[in-house]
Amino acid sequence: MTATTPHPLVDRAHRLATDLLAPEAERVDQEGVPMSHIEAVKRSGLLGAAAPVEYGGSGAPPDVLRRTAEILAGACCSTWFVQTQHHTPVRILVRGALPVRERLLGRLSRGELLSGVAYAHVRSYPHVRVRVRREGGGWRFDGTVPWYTGWGLNDVMLLAGVTEAGEVLLAFAEAREQPGLRASEPMRLAALTAARTVSLELSGLWLPEEAVALRMPYEQWAPVDRAKTLNTNPAVFGVAQAALSLLDPETAAPLAARLADVRRRAYALADHPAPLERVAERLAVRAEAYEMLRTATTAAVVAGGGRSMTLANRAQRLAREALFLLVQGQTMENRTAHLRALGCA
Repeated sequence: MTATTPHPLVDRAHRLATDLLAPEAERVDQEGVPMSHIEAVKRSGLLGAAAPVEYGGSGAPPDVLRRTAEILAGACCSTWFVQTQHHTPVRILVRGALPVRERLLGRLSRGELLSGVAYAHVRSYPHVRVRVRREGGGWRFDGTVPWYTGWGLNDVMLLAGVTEAGEVLLAFAEAREQPGLRASEPMRLAALTAARTVSLELSGLWLPEEAVALRMPYEQWAPVDRAKTLNTNPAVFGVAQAALSLLDPETAAPLAARLADVRRRAYALADHPAPLERVAERLAVRAEAYEMLRTATTAAVVAGGGRSMTLANRAQRLAREALFLLVQGQTMENRTAHLRALGCA
């Protein structure tokens, strides 16, 4: 991809955003992500962006993945959030060598199936919310998943728990109510209620051994997971850019220049070959990006005046989405760093 020849996936993301997501975003925010949006994402090829070509994916480089995320999030953050869950299961299958890889990777890469994830709760270890133990030729899951996004939209989910030996175990299950799995009513949230987030009660959900995608000691899993939470989410820049587009060019110009500088530094750190080096700098830039997101969305609300208080207003929606992104994927480490940057510690 060059400056004059965008990657095909970037073009597809732009078309999807312009033709469908952005025009419908305010309605979706109030009514929920429709299945028609999910089908359009599946047809776009974006679900296989990071997947190997031999499995039907595109094998796109990181800069393309980040740019497509920015475009989708800036157009409709709820739809972006549902589909972004899918890329973690794909990456785990790409790195693995268990039988489930051959069964699911191709279908996920080609967009035949949409996967959700139910694993953020594992970050609270040694407090264990979902316990897993051997039963028969598979594994039994018991406990509570506090947050699961995309209920009623996803085909499958990647479910996490911790074994008695302190191992993180990830396995695929069908994303539907079944013996041992019950979903709450969809949560009413300040932002992204449209993404259909529920909690899951697990009471003896049994999954066969061939459903397992990953099993490793928590001490080995945690550093890999930590690296993902240190860098700035591209959605932050997508929503901020969407907010600046609501301002007149003269007002937006200085903010756009500052945002571009933070974006450049954030992505340079994300591309650093040692993902657990320069941690303090990564967290500082992450906090700076959130400050730019707050500034951009606040400016859009101010510029919109009283109209910004209506639920059908784009600036108001973007401001609420910015609040959501402040806590999405949050860990104690980046929460502490962010509070320190705000002068709270």
